Amino acid sequence: MTLVLALLVITVVLFATEFFPVDVTALLLLTALLLLGLLTPKEAFASFGNDTIITLAGLFVLTRSLLRTGVIELVGNFLSRLSKNASATVRFMLTGVAFVSAFTSNTATTAVFLPVMLGLARRLNVNPGKVLMPLAHASILGGTITVIGTSTNLVVSGLLPRYDLKPLGFFELAWVGLPITVIGLAYLFFVAPRLLPARADDLEGSQVRRYLADVLLEDASPLVGTTLRESGLGRDYGLNVVAVGRDGQTIPAPNADFRIEAGDKLVVEGQTDRLLAAKTSLGVQLKAERKRFERLEGDDEQGHVRLVEVVVMPRSPLLGRTLREAKFRERYGLSVLGLHRRARHEERLSRTRFQVGDVLLVQGTNERLRSIGDHLTVLADVSEHQRDTSKAPISILAFLGALVLGATGLVPLAVAVVAAVTLLLVTRVITPEDGYGAVEWTVLVLIACMLAFGAAFEQSGAASAVAKWLAATLEPIGPRGLLAGFFVLTVLLTQPLSNQAAALVMLPVALGVAGELELNARPFVVAITIAASNSFVSPLEPASLLVFGPGRYTFLDFVKVGAGLTVISFVLAMIVIPMVWPF
Repeated sequence: MTLVLALLVITVVLFATEFFPVDVTALLLLTALLLLGLLTPKEAFASFGNDTIITLAGLFVLTRSLLRTGVIELVGNFLSRLSKNASATVRFMLTGVAFVSAFTSNTATTAVFLPVMLGLARRLNVNPGKVLMPLAHASILGGTITVIGTSTNLVVSGLLPRYDLKPLGFFELAWVGLPITVIGLAYLFFVAPRLLPARADDLEGSQVRRYLADVLLEDASPLVGTTLRESGLGRDYGLNVVAVGRDGQTIPAPNADFRIEAGDKLVVEGQTDRLLAAKTSLGVQLKAERKRFERLEGDDEQGHVRLVEVVVMPRSPLLGRTLREAKFRERYGLSVLGLHRRARHEERLSRTRFQVGDVLLVQGTNERLRSIGDHLTVLADVSEHQRDTSKAPISILAFLGALVLGATGLVPLAVAVVAAVTLLLVTRVITPEDGYGAVEWTVLVLIACMLAFGAAFEQSGAASAVAKWLAATLEPIGPRGLLAGFFVLTVLLTQPLSNQAAALVMLPVALGVAGELELNARPFVVAITIAASNSFVSPLEPASLLVFGPGRYTFLDFVKVGAGLTVISFVLAMIVIPMVWPF
């Protein structure tokens, strides 16, 4: 018992100081449990095959398929067009984010909606600092509605059978999570904007690379016959049309009333993700991409197609030449989709003569990319931005099928998720490489190791001893006082620890106290789950970390805004939980 408690203290300190990455700390803990004989190898490694681990891994893959097929992005673009009023549009977006986050990872939801929200802020002339933190917080709020809303919810639910308790129902948390989300969104709508800073005014210019690309209009494109103002290219996609090619002529800097015709070649400037989003949504195609597919038709060359950024180096054969003159496609077998140059220019990509330092957005197979030599240096792999909306129906079917089967109990959730992932792989919606890459292994290792520690915590008698001491000490404050105490303590632990680790540490203690005092364990389970999921007062939550830099926030900004959300969560939980799950 002493050894287990000592390991717990050391682990908390290591988590709090981040002396090692959290997964490494978790593995050190597991190793100590094995070497000290506190767990047998079978007991220690059993958690890696836990249903919760399998379900989480599958959900990561399902979420990746929704991203790759552009489903979540299409939802974001649709929501951003619902209203022309700035405040109303932002509120629609945050509500949509909370809804999507109820069924997908809040971190993934924040990542997908981040560029959409930045584009929306630019279009509405709203400072990004006013909307990015609400984006992260809305995704966290939505995660409290279903059992798959966050990995923490799933971990707690998967642990309950060990204590002879029924796992959380798919929508069981909604009794308390939905009121918290609704009131929390109202706080984000009306209170948070008054507390948030406006520091991210030059975000686009300083941190986001914009590319020049040639775009071809397909015959069925909804853009044909519209003016540039009506097209939504700038409003909805943040793309600037710098020139138009028509009948062999180039029309520079067309105005907003310029009418687009079939066969036009647009020279547009925009961010990578926005270029690709327009390509998949508006019936347009990047000129270089069409040529590549025509050239490779019937070609036996195999390989996973990647999208990378490369920089033109000194002595490159591209210097002073256009793509055609340098025979780029013949030389490398790659397609140049866009060009970024520090000095603004409006020349069509096909006619641009390259300079040292130009950054090219290049698409091609792994084998071709490895053959580019020293004349082009890869800066970054941006394959994550590629979308294939043609397979969106299969992705939606697999995701909804898994949710319906799991939520109705027709099959266990883990089985439904594995079946859905198999469907995605068989239909090639997602490749095995993408699937493995989608899994957040750090989270899975952390959870598996902490599940093993939970077993040692109980078997050693440490959980029982701590529970008995707390029960004797806190019995005078009554069940509601106990519930409040565990909620607050869990919120405090989520700051130095991860959400999952805090829940796994607190849950056996709370259940032990409930058992000692002969109270219903369910209200304590729900309170700890909600408290662990709602981490608002620091930027250490992964969803918050995504917006921390772009919004140029400080730690105190999160404390100032997150404190109100934490109080709302606490008050509503103390009111609703005893009503729905009596002591």
